[in-house]
Amino acid sequence: MRDENLSRRKFLQGLAVAVPAGSVLVQSRVQAQDLPKLDPADPAAQALVYVEDAAKVDTSNPMAARFEAGQDCANCAQIQGEDGAEWRGCGIFPGKLVAAKGWCSVWAPKP
Repeated sequence: MRDENLSRRKFLQGLAVAVPAGSVLVQSRVQAQDLPKLDPADPAAQALVYVEDAAKVDTSNPMAARFEAGQDCANCAQIQGEDGAEWRGCGIFPGKLVAAKGWCSVWAPKP
C-alpha cells in the first residue's frame, strides 16, 4: 500500500536532491565563453593565492607552501570543461573561468 501523505522529512530529502540537480542543469546552459575570467585581484582569488601562471606561485606564502612543480589548474580535481581549453570553469570559483596553467591553494590531484 502506498502512503499518500508526504512527510516533511521526505519533502526536505527530495528538495535536497532536486535543488542541486536543478542548478547543474541551469549551469550547463551557460557557455564557458560567456563567463568572465577570474581576476587574481578578486578577494576570493587572493584568499586562495590564485595565480594565472603556476610558475609564478609565491612559495614563501604559507598558503602556497605545499605547491610542487607540475601542479596547475589543468590537472586539478576542481577543473571543469573541455580538456585542452586555455580557460575553464572551476568548482572553487563558480561563475568564473580560471587559467588552465594557473594554481590556487585548493589544488587537489585528479583521481
